[in-house]
Formats: sequence, structure tokens, C-alpha cells
Amino acid sequence: MEAEAEERPHGAAVVADGFGLRGPRGWAFREVSFRVAPGSLVAIEGPSGSGRTCLLLALTGRMKATEGSAEVGGFSLPRKMAGVRRISALGQVPGVSELDPAFTVAEHLRERALLQRRYDGSFRALLRRPAERAAATRARIEEAVAAAGLDLSALPKGERTSVRDLERLEALRLSTALALIGRPRLLAVDDTDLKLSDTDRAEAWALLRKVAAAGTTVLAVCSEAPEDSLRITTLAAPTEPEEPEDPEDPETPTDPEAPESPETPTAAKNPEPPTDPEEPEAPASDPDAHDDDHTTEEGAADALAETGRA
Repeated sequence: MEAEAEERPHGAAVVADGFGLRGPRGWAFREVSFRVAPGSLVAIEGPSGSGRTCLLLALTGRMKATEGSAEVGGFSLPRKMAGVRRISALGQVPGVSELDPAFTVAEHLRERALLQRRYDGSFRALLRRPAERAAATRARIEEAVAAAGLDLSALPKGERTSVRDLERLEALRLSTALALIGRPRLLAVDDTDLKLSDTDRAEAWALLRKVAAAGTTVLAVCSEAPEDSLRITTLAAPTEPEEPEDPEDPETPTDPEAPESPETPTAAKNPEPPTDPEEPEAPASDPDAHDDDHTTEEGAADALAETGRA
């Protein structure tokens, strides 16, 4: 019973103070400050291009902030990004954690469960008999599917339905189930209400409320936040104005009647090309990103081999 209690998800408190991220093209977001308790539903609201996804990835340890500080589940950012990644999971995030349209629902679930088993790195789990490991994998999948409200029997071809044949709400439930297989303390979802009808939007928020009520802190990017959520609004960072060119020296006006100099200085004949302004440095890589990881490429390869993807 104690082992089962330790595996149950418990939310991560999230604190941000003047949090900001600046890249080569300027600020993605800045001056974000908030504090939420474990098991909260947090809606990151704002117009497209206002840095909502960047904030989501920074708070889950996937992007390195350049200003201010944050703490997620006791791990400080940006110093302990690897620790934050271990206790957080991504649902749907376009371009980062997308579903494979050629895979079936069952293939996605089985692959994630096998990969999670490798990532857990539990020596005691490795000593179990194959039948026991298979039963544990099935139990974890069923738990995650139930938590995400994904009814496999209602799909066109059941669990053999391809992702390309899923409705958007069903795809949201599947990506949430995949994230919950790892029993994270923090769940992050992007584009929660994108291209959803009013009915589907209400069901999507009901799903995330259920996950939060079960103890997992939820961060959800949206265009319009529900009233009962904690709202964090991101605004498009102002573009930094370019420095104007140096004006001509007013104390040395040009005399229109002055004769041209017979000789032109060498520097004027062959002016040196202006030096390019230095490009801003890209965010440094996290020094702890590799120190805390307990996974290996061999383990991931083994899991992929078991699902037939290798």
C-alpha cells in the first residue's frame, strides 16, 4: 500500500517571479509573476504570438529563461531544468509532442508505457517476471486512459483507430492519457481550445479540471480562459527600437560656396565596412540537464524495438 501511495500523482506548486525569456529576435515573454498551489488549474491566456507556448515550455524545463526566477515542485528554474522535466509531462504541444498520425491509439499507448518503464529505472521492476511486467503495463495504461476520459470502445475501430481518424477532442484526450502514464506532478497542454466547438471546449476544460482535482497541477494554454481557473495573461513583448544613425555634426555645416578639396583623404576613398552588430547569445544549455537524467539511449531503443518502431 505504501508503494502504491508513493506512485500516486501529487501536484507541484509553481512560483514565478519576474520570469522572462529573451531570444535572438527579442523577448518571447517577460515580467511574469504568480504563485499557485499544488493541484491547481492554471490557464495561460493571451493572443497568438504573445509567448504563451514559450512560457509553457520554460515552466516545464524545456526552454531556459533568461530573466527572473521560478520554482516548480521545489526545483528552481533555470538551474534545475532536468529535475522539473522529471516531474512534468507534456500533453499536446504542436511541434514538440505531436501524435504520429500513422500510429493507432493502442500503439501510442503501448509505446509510451514501455518507454516509461525504461525511464523509471526501477531495479525492483526489472526483477519482475514478464507476465507481471505486462500486467503492470496494462494497469498503468488503463489508469491513464480512464483519467483522460478516453472511451476506446467509442472510437471508430476501437483501440486500433489511427490517430488521423480521431476528432480533435479525442486527440486531446489521447495526448493527455499518454502524458498521465508517467504519473507527472505537472501536466502542460498547449492550444487547449483551438478549433473546438463550444461543447467540445466545455468537455476539454472538464477533463483538465478532473486531472487537477485528482492532484496533478495543470498548465493549459488557451485563447479564452474559463472563469474558475487561475488566469495568467501574456502580452506581446514590445519590439525594441533600433538605434538611430548618428546625425551629422551641426557645428560643421557644409558651405555650398567652398571649393572642393583637390585631394580626398584615404579613409574617405576606401571607407572601412561597418562591423555587423553582435548577435545576442542564445540561451546557454542547462548544466544540470544531463547530470540528473537516469535514462539511456539503449533503454529507449529497447522500448521502441518492443513496439516495432525501431
